[in-house]
Formats: sequence, structure tokens, C-alpha cells
Amino acid sequence: MHVDMQALAALTSEKVMPIEALITAIELGVLTAYNELPEAKPRAFSRLNRETGDVAILVPIYNEEGERVAEEEDCPEGFARSATSAIRQVIKFKMRETNDAEIVVEFTGSVGDVISGIVQQGRDPKMIHVNLGRVEGKIPPQEQVPGEVYKHGDRIKCFVVEVKQGTRGPEVALSRSHPALVKQLFALEVPEIRERVVEVMGIAREAGHRTKIAVRTHRAGVSPKGSLIGPMGARARAVMDELHGEKIDIVDWSEDPAAYVGNALAPARITSVEVVNLESRSAKVVVPDYQLSLAIGKDGQNARLAARLTGWRIDIHSDAQTTTNQAESAENSQPELG
Repeated sequence: MHVDMQALAALTSEKVMPIEALITAIELGVLTAYNELPEAKPRAFSRLNRETGDVAILVPIYNEEGERVAEEEDCPEGFARSATSAIRQVIKFKMRETNDAEIVVEFTGSVGDVISGIVQQGRDPKMIHVNLGRVEGKIPPQEQVPGEVYKHGDRIKCFVVEVKQGTRGPEVALSRSHPALVKQLFALEVPEIRERVVEVMGIAREAGHRTKIAVRTHRAGVSPKGSLIGPMGARARAVMDELHGEKIDIVDWSEDPAAYVGNALAPARITSVEVVNLESRSAKVVVPDYQLSLAIGKDGQNARLAARLTGWRIDIHSDAQTTTNQAESAENSQPELG
């Protein structure tokens, strides 16, 4: 049994693997194959000669006092073939293990970022497979966008949720519904975000329907909303196209809770915002009567996203309703004349 040490050294150098780790694995693999034989002797061990590359099974010899005095080689008939096969399997496994580790390290750096890939046809129609080059990522059902169709061969951008070593190799978990996907797509389109001139302060998303994103500027004269919208709306349109037409409301962030809540209800026009309770973060918003349905949104979506974006409980009223309530309150407060 023989191993080409020069080839082994070149292989470990290329894969940046300690050669001693591979030698130890080879010795263990050969010994495991030997111990499976019915004629295997107890206390046997394997040794790979670092200079010649010869691999041998050695059995210790003890004297009458139980002292180890020598070793003898044992090579049962046909074992050389089994040992050679074991060596090949060990080398193949260690190379795959090293390659997997490289992939995990490489793609771990992309966690929390956007990555592009090609949709592949998988066995499970509920799981979307994406070819990322060295590895295949997966979009599980809960990370897919309702209504989106993922066709084989389509190029899509995904948010990298997690990278780990699985039982069958590296696993890259992707998402198309994660709120941060929208943020990172804007970062790709808007240099002001990459340069940290404009900062995304918050984001709320109902994937496939609508996203609200709050922004601020760190430089006078730079419009945060204008930066995200871009010339002729090109930047925002590029993001919306990637999200297959999902509506995006870009609003100004503000330290003033009332102003922030009012901005978050865009595109509705706001008459007034009153902070009801600062500790419980609740606010009362008054809108023109004709803007009430827009402020609330279909199935309450606009109000719901605004509340999620700001972290405030928002109570919306029309000005007509408010006027009526005030009139009734004034009438009830009139003293009775007797």
C-alpha cells in the first residue's frame, strides 16, 4: 500500500489543508478497514511513512513481562485492495469537506446582503432552488412572495438569510420576502446609501403588495427621498421592477413622533397628528374626509404598515368625524336651563 507523498503535499497546499490532518485521516481510514476483517488482530494500528509513502498495519509484540518490544506488519490476503479503496475515499471526503468549508466561509460574508442567481428546477416544487455558482441556495415556502412565479432559468436577486454546513454539504437559505431585501436593493441602486450620506431608518413590508421605507440625510442639501427615487424615478423603478411591481412608499424619518407618524401615512394627506400618550406610543391622526380610505388603505394595509414602520399605535379619524364629535361634546357640556 502506497501513497504518493508529493501529490499529497501538492493537494493539501492547493486546498490550504494541514498535511498532518490528512495523513491522520488516512491512517484512521486504513485501520477502520482492517478492523472490519474477521482475521484482524487486537491492538493493531496503521502508520503512513512520511518519507516513502508506504502504509502498513502494525501489530505490537510484547515480551513475557508485558513490555512492548517490537512491531510486526500484518497484511491479510486481499487487504491491500481494501486499504487502497479506503485511502481514496478518505482523500475524496477530506477534499470535499475542505471545499465545503471554503464555500461556507465565502458565502457567510454575504449574510444580510443581496445575491444574484439562476432559478433551477428542483424535485420539490415548493422549494425554489437558485444556482449561485459554487453552491445552490434554496428559498423555502415561507420566504417566497405570494403571487411570484419562479421560472427555470430566470435570474433573480435574493436576500441571504443564513449559511451553514448541512449533512449533505453547505446550505444557503435565501429569501424574497424579507424586508431587508428592499433595503439592500436600494443600496445597490443609490450611491448615497453606500456612501452613508443617506440612511435607511426603518422599513415595513407586506411582500408582494407594499413596502414603506423611512430615510434621513446626513448632509445638508441632499434630499433622502429624492436620492432613493432617482432621476425620473429610475432608481425606485429599478427596485420595483425587481420586486415585480410591489408598491413602495418612501417617507422622511423624523425625530418628532408626530411628524414621523404623519409622514408614514403617505400617500394620504394629513390634517393633524396628536401624540396621545408618549409612553404607550399612541397617536391620533386627523385626515380630510376624502382621504380617510387612502390613509387606512385596502384592508387597513396603509395604516398597518405605518404603525409597523414607526412603532406607534395610530388612531385615524376624518376631520368631518372629528368636527361632529366636537359638536356633540360641546352640546353635552351645555348647562341645563330650568
